Amino acid sequence: MIMGLTGDSKGQLLCQLAELVKEISGLPECRNSCKKMHGTLVRRIKLLSPLFEELRDGNEDSMVKIEEIKGFELLKSALDSTKKLLQSINEGSKLYQALQKDQVAYKFQQMTETIEAALSEIPYDKLDISEEVREQIELVHAQFRRAKGRPESPDLQLEHDLAIVQKEKDPDPAILKRLSDKLQLRTINDLTKESVALHELVIASGEDPGERIEEMASLLKKLKDFVLTENPEADTSEGEKGLMKHRSPVIPDDFRCPISLELMKDPVIVSTGQTYERSCIQKWLDAGHKTCPKTQQTLLHTALTPNYVLKSLIALWCESNGVELPKKQGTCRSRKAGSSASDCDRTAIITLLEKLANGNSEQQRAAAGELRLLAKRNADNRVCIAEAGAIPLLVELLSSTDPRTQEHAVTALLNLSINDSNKGTIVNAGAIPDIVDVLKNGSMEARENAAATLFSLSVIDENKVAIGAAGAIPALIKLLCEGSPRGKKDAATAIFNLSIYQGNKARAVRAGIVPPLMRLLKDAGGGMVDEALAILAILASHHEGRAAIGQADPIPVLLEVIRTASPRNRENAAAILWSLCTSNLEQLKIAKDFGAEEALKDLSETGTDRAKRKAGSILELLQQLEVKEDAVSLSSL
Repeated sequence: MIMGLTGDSKGQLLCQLAELVKEISGLPECRNSCKKMHGTLVRRIKLLSPLFEELRDGNEDSMVKIEEIKGFELLKSALDSTKKLLQSINEGSKLYQALQKDQVAYKFQQMTETIEAALSEIPYDKLDISEEVREQIELVHAQFRRAKGRPESPDLQLEHDLAIVQKEKDPDPAILKRLSDKLQLRTINDLTKESVALHELVIASGEDPGERIEEMASLLKKLKDFVLTENPEADTSEGEKGLMKHRSPVIPDDFRCPISLELMKDPVIVSTGQTYERSCIQKWLDAGHKTCPKTQQTLLHTALTPNYVLKSLIALWCESNGVELPKKQGTCRSRKAGSSASDCDRTAIITLLEKLANGNSEQQRAAAGELRLLAKRNADNRVCIAEAGAIPLLVELLSSTDPRTQEHAVTALLNLSINDSNKGTIVNAGAIPDIVDVLKNGSMEARENAAATLFSLSVIDENKVAIGAAGAIPALIKLLCEGSPRGKKDAATAIFNLSIYQGNKARAVRAGIVPPLMRLLKDAGGGMVDEALAILAILASHHEGRAAIGQADPIPVLLEVIRTASPRNRENAAAILWSLCTSNLEQLKIAKDFGAEEALKDLSETGTDRAKRKAGSILELLQQLEVKEDAVSLSSL
């Protein structure tokens, strides 16, 4: 015999449902691009309140049948999830929600369908409720049922305005005004909250923030400039700033350098993805360390990539909290005795430059070698050497017929390029074609250091275009095939960084990058599997890349990686497999024949979040393929 729930148990459940409806109804009004979806869902849920109140206050001796409990339990679960979604929409980044409007709308649609399914399990005609309440609940249920098949229509004006502001350097103020109003980012306080939400989004991702986060940081900066231009009084007054400074606001942990624990002024990313203050991590590296201080992982390379997103967030936080922005280190001309760049260093640098400019070949070789060592020693020397005018002289020596001089020159430029300001000076001196020539024709050491220099310069987006156009990619592929282990890694990191630019993806594919990458991928003992997968994953987003990878019999080795490799490699292998299977039915069939389903099911349960999404998507395609094949088999009977 199936027992029902007693009045006490029923009362507890109904109280929980009534409280959930009350909490959802009391949520703050949504002030972003999701306002309409948020408001509509809250309004419909609020109309459920009389049902739970009347049942809760009704006949205590009544028994609730098991079928009714199923509906109420399902509804409680659905309302719990809805409350979390609505809170995340209220508290999350408004820019992120606007840019990801389709995904957010899909989540609202899912919640609507879940609530409707739960309401369908509640037999209103058997409940002890008044006719008025029954009619109201049936009306609400009908609204949810209709909403299931009517997803939110796109906001074309918002999409257009976002696209214009992202694309144009100085957007029309009228468009910025519309965006500011639509997203409710009208004041410095609004923008400060948005910057914190954006920062929390970066931290929560646990991965490289990627281009989407940079886009949002750029949008936030344009909106902030607009707000301050339109309403200068919107900025914090000097008195308030003094008050804030007196209150000593707590610095967010993620704004502090893990080494010094101080607020970062020049945050940079190392190869493990961790961020440090540039001067602190440079001292760590200059001391000969080869590991990441925070994770203790071995660094694949010692290049430091500026974390522009975090730097922008720190600047906005400082401005909003009345904290003076940290000053960058002064130039060598302003340094006093006792600093790390001594008077002796400066005197030596001037003497070396004189030899570079006017010395014979032996003196030039020796001077270039000394500058190479000085530039490696510390950050202050890199500034001093550049300010003294060494970079154009070193660029000239890239064309030297003496192999050793050429090695010293390109390595000195590599060491100098660690400083962001020096990157621009090196490029402006016309170095890129000469560095590419060294990459093609120099000694093996010079070629490897040329590859590392190109990687360092390619951190700046416009340099990616120039380096690709200068013919670097075929030479990097050649080094990838025949260099030393370190040279191969330098070539791979440069190719990966250059391939972030869409035009360079095609250049790499046409230059024959895929076959050597597949060889490296299949050579588990060669130490290049991580790099090969990362480059293949980025090339797979390009139609020519997918075609070339598809011709290289990739499925067996990709599935082997998915079964046995590290979490990041499994993720990249799944991303490549997804690109192949979503664009080519034959690749999907091959994956099915090689037993992809079992490996992907395991990945969908144990992989990273991104890997789980890719695995789930491919599994759906495999299921659809199986249904089609079954239908064909039946029709042929």
